[in-house]
Amino acid sequence: MTKPSLPELLHAAVTAVGGTERPGQVSMAETVAEAIDDGSHLLVQAGTGTGKSLGYLVPALAHGERVVIATATLALQRQLVERDLPRTVDALHPLLRRRPQYAMLKGRSNYLCLHRLHEGMPQDEEEGLFDQFEAAAPTSKLGQDLLRMRDWADETETGDRDDLTPGVSDRAWAQVSVSSRECLGASKCAYGAECFAEAARERAKLSEVVVTNHALLAIDAIEGAPVLPQHEVLIVDEAHELVSRVTGVATGELTPGQVNRAVRRAAKLVNEKAADQLQTASEGFERLMELALPGRLEEIPEDLGYALMALRDAARTVISALGSTRDKSVQDEDAVRKQALASVESIHDVSERITNGSEYDVVWYERHDRYGASLRVAPMSVSGLLREKLFADRSVVLTSATLKLGGDFNGVGASLGLAPEGTESDDAPVWKGLDVGSPFDYGKQGILYVAKHLARPGREGTRSDMLDELAELIEAAGGRTLGLFSSMRAAQGAAEELRGRLDMPILLQGEETLGELIKGFAADSKTCLFGTLSLWQGVDVPGTSCQLVIMDKIPFPRPDDPLMSARQKAVDEAGGNGFMAVAATHAALLMAQGAGRLVRASGDRGVVAVLDPRLATARYGSYLRASLPDFWYTTDRNQARRSLAAIDAAAKADEA
Repeated sequence: MTKPSLPELLHAAVTAVGGTERPGQVSMAETVAEAIDDGSHLLVQAGTGTGKSLGYLVPALAHGERVVIATATLALQRQLVERDLPRTVDALHPLLRRRPQYAMLKGRSNYLCLHRLHEGMPQDEEEGLFDQFEAAAPTSKLGQDLLRMRDWADETETGDRDDLTPGVSDRAWAQVSVSSRECLGASKCAYGAECFAEAARERAKLSEVVVTNHALLAIDAIEGAPVLPQHEVLIVDEAHELVSRVTGVATGELTPGQVNRAVRRAAKLVNEKAADQLQTASEGFERLMELALPGRLEEIPEDLGYALMALRDAARTVISALGSTRDKSVQDEDAVRKQALASVESIHDVSERITNGSEYDVVWYERHDRYGASLRVAPMSVSGLLREKLFADRSVVLTSATLKLGGDFNGVGASLGLAPEGTESDDAPVWKGLDVGSPFDYGKQGILYVAKHLARPGREGTRSDMLDELAELIEAAGGRTLGLFSSMRAAQGAAEELRGRLDMPILLQGEETLGELIKGFAADSKTCLFGTLSLWQGVDVPGTSCQLVIMDKIPFPRPDDPLMSARQKAVDEAGGNGFMAVAATHAALLMAQGAGRLVRASGDRGVVAVLDPRLATARYGSYLRASLPDFWYTTDRNQARRSLAAIDAAAKADEA
């Protein structure tokens, strides 16, 4: 039998999901297939509505080798495993004459740990083990969640936290899960044969398609111990998120609370001298942290250097001593020892990393109203790590609706460790970029309005002219507004002010779960939803409920963000333009994501209003505008109001 062609396979898959083939999707599938066949690398920008999941799934399944798909959000992982993959596999089965297996794989702490569920968790203050079910009052929220998880453990096939509905708090989940460092290992654990995390790994080993998240991909790259099965093709979806997720995994933190926990966990398991050494080092570190002021530490102060060396040395002593001392009063010693070892190793690793003082790391103090001070360390850049670990020995396809900033892929490429497109050198992976466009006619469906007449936003102040403009635009739109704000304080201030002025519901992020807020926003067209970062990229509300997307100002990183400002300074010192490479790229990515909330379907109409005149007047404005969908552009406030009123009238007629 002749091998089915890619167009035949794509047609079968698109028909199975009830979609229609689009030129961009066909172009994407063909180019992905070429990259997989010749082992090259590809960056694909595929706008909303392209059908990009099938654009990479069909060529990946047709290839027949194992493929890993890494996504940033839980929603997309679920969509792939519960909807796209089952339908695509069913559709391709008669043509391929095989039924590719697929599986989801996450980090260990995402799975219920049966040992911790049944044996309890090592307790910090008391003797022996701590039964969390007895300790939590059955009437408390925590107690009810724990009892519900105990029942769920008997029913669930996956033990995956994300399959538990309704979900539980991080605190409740921590009682029944372990990190990879705390895990006893299947061979030593009484529940090893039934372990959910081990079962997920086994399923992944037997599957042709493994769906995972960016964090696990980062752990696999950074830690050197492979977590993902061997694979020939890596597809990174939502690739605009990859750098920040990898940075998050590569960031270390030390807090007084974390160090105190390590002291308590280790105290029972080592000799008195080792325990006292760690206790003394912990007290010295805590005293320093009480005085810590937020901000970057370009050099480690002498007193902090001594405190970290004391912590590192004491942690090393405890790690050595943990192997030899036995305390007869400790129950389930293996679990207690493993948890203590994980805590102390973490302290050792972070304090040693900061003490060693790599020029490639940024160190800073942070202060949190609720949790107090913390000391953090993160890589100046993850581009070298990604170049070395991500693009070796496999074909990599990175895709997102926003990868092309200011008109080309080079900005995003540089953050991934790639040389400018078309550059050939021994150590730079060769890649190409492809923009398959969008099926939407942005010039006819949307308007980009920049409020050029407003005052430039200052670092402080309420911006009363901006609030007046905001109120007028929302009234013209009849509600239907998604407000994207650069800070939580700005979102709260605007919600407070406008709730007093406008006769329409204004929902505010933080007052309810994100899912409930989005549901409420979609259900009533008069409703507005205000919020910050997660709304810039997490809202998918097609139809007449979202016809005005407002950005209060260009979302540059905060000037006091230690990591971003360090990255900007490093680019400047290397002779580049730090502002454009770091701050403008960050803002362009967020604005492209935010503007993408407006048009989600072919019938959508509306306005993206940016209440920051710099988008029209500053030199970098054209770069930012070139990163947005190709909407019709105006700075005429009357035009914006008339258009919104007309769109609102049409929507009301449809609704009636």
